[in-house]
Amino acid sequence: MSQVSRFYSGPGGLVGAISAALDAAGLDRRTLRPADLAPVDEFHIRGRAASLEIVEALALTADSHVLDLGSGLGGPARTLVELTGCRVTGVDLTPEFCEVATALSEWTGLSERTDFRVGDATATGLPEAAVDAALTLHVAMNIADKPALYAEAFRVLRPGGRFVVYDVLQGEGGDVRYPVPWATDPSISFLATPEEMRELLAAAGFQVISEVDSSEESLAWFQQVRARIERDGPPPVSFAAFLGDAYGQMAANQVANLAQRRIRTVMFACSRPS
Repeated sequence: MSQVSRFYSGPGGLVGAISAALDAAGLDRRTLRPADLAPVDEFHIRGRAASLEIVEALALTADSHVLDLGSGLGGPARTLVELTGCRVTGVDLTPEFCEVATALSEWTGLSERTDFRVGDATATGLPEAAVDAALTLHVAMNIADKPALYAEAFRVLRPGGRFVVYDVLQGEGGDVRYPVPWATDPSISFLATPEEMRELLAAAGFQVISEVDSSEESLAWFQQVRARIERDGPPPVSFAAFLGDAYGQMAANQVANLAQRRIRTVMFACSRPS
């Protein structure tokens, strides 16, 4: 198991832990919707709101086949399917994440249109031009070989297809304060700057359609999450299910990192030229 996969693997039994938390919250799995799972499976800054922006940027139809590189617990994939009727293949390095993503898709009735498999986002094994669209959310922070990641996205994408990257980038405010939700220390953290991202995407062959910096919205989102937890207590199931007791400190550091411009959140919408 890689160092990155070990970081995201909890003490075990994540499917059972999420199931028990849903039961305790009185959520009936027969009527469960993807939005009900957002506090745990939309594992990226700004959560479901960011996923909805990505849906729009990808310009999907019900016939689209989408590749989610670093699919995690599958929240964004299920949101895409629920809103557009598309089909999503997710690839993730962490076996337990794929196991949980598969279970959550079964619980929400979306297993026929989602497929989660263990694999490397830089070498998926998919045929060339196999998918109509691709995305990666908060994944490249753990990948040192970013040229390989974006080259793979370009390779598997059909000409004219859209590719959306939504990531945490290195800001101008100094070194990141650790721990953060993707790393306890710099050993598995590889942040690119916005300038480097533009160069990486262009070098892979992509045409950048838009670049949106959402850092101010991200800071407000973290502040709202913290205020809501202080007022109402934590949600029945959250990222702490697999990040453990350190999640509170990670979230606090994220607020400081954003406020001090040590990190930025930026979404790039790209296309593979026809």
